[in-house]
Amino acid sequence: MMKIIVTRQLPGNYLDGHENFDIRIFPGNGDIRQWILSNIVDADGIIVTLNERIDREIIDRASRLRVISTYSVGYDHIDVEYAKSRGITVTYTPEVLTEATADLIFGIMLAAARNIVAGDSLIRHDGWKSGWKPGFMLGSEVHGKTLGIIGMGRIGNAVLKRSRGFDMKPIYYSRSIHNVDAEYVDLDYLLSESDFVVIALDLNSETFHFMNYERISKMKKSAFLINGTRGKVLNEADLVRALENHIIRGAALDVFENEPVDSRNPLASMENVVMTPHLGSATYETRDRMAETAVTNLFNVLNGKRPLYKL
Repeated sequence: MMKIIVTRQLPGNYLDGHENFDIRIFPGNGDIRQWILSNIVDADGIIVTLNERIDREIIDRASRLRVISTYSVGYDHIDVEYAKSRGITVTYTPEVLTEATADLIFGIMLAAARNIVAGDSLIRHDGWKSGWKPGFMLGSEVHGKTLGIIGMGRIGNAVLKRSRGFDMKPIYYSRSIHNVDAEYVDLDYLLSESDFVVIALDLNSETFHFMNYERISKMKKSAFLINGTRGKVLNEADLVRALENHIIRGAALDVFENEPVDSRNPLASMENVVMTPHLGSATYETRDRMAETAVTNLFNVLNGKRPLYKL
């Protein structure tokens, strides 16, 4: 009987109906890495999330492992090349979370521009002491502004489509030119002309800390920087420095260099920063589709079929 280990309880019942497999799910208490190391020795497949680092130590412990299925579109938590060198298939869940992530990116952009979070907090903390005033909590318009998208993959394209509803002027920069309804420009032009800069990059050796102080300094002083894809493509220390020096007006972030983030992070004390705890795919519908995709990927490999998405 093939053995499968699963590091988190997944939405839905997609693991049901596989009585011919020995399926073991992390119970939720104890050291999850030690649990993986103990259980992967004779496992044929594993479903992981982006919280679990699947490195050489874990891969070397596995004697029968055929597939690593990650419940995520990102895969920098897995040593993919080493797994492949051991004949292990690595699968992931792209596409199913694109629309939800683009919704969230646009949402935090609006929140930063229009002081939505600050306004909500003001009322909840009994700070709204006077009525309407002409200069009260003024923000920035989104309608008609220039949107610069760095990276034109699935998420960048989905953000672009949403910008049309706000009559924004979209421009983009990426490694290659895409057939999209936006102008391709060089990076310096995008940074200097955009009112909102959205980072929509995958994480790899070339994009690590892609947005640094030098590049942020080329943005308008009235501009906002938005990141909802990969935390490590943005140098957070450089962003803090830029905000402290009033290089840009503000930022909105759903992903971070190190997660989880707590109140000691300097960004958490800045009023011109909107932060959400990695909620890009956090809808009932998307997380359910991710579970279905991750489970299908795993069983397809173990049953000798082609996975839906593999690296």
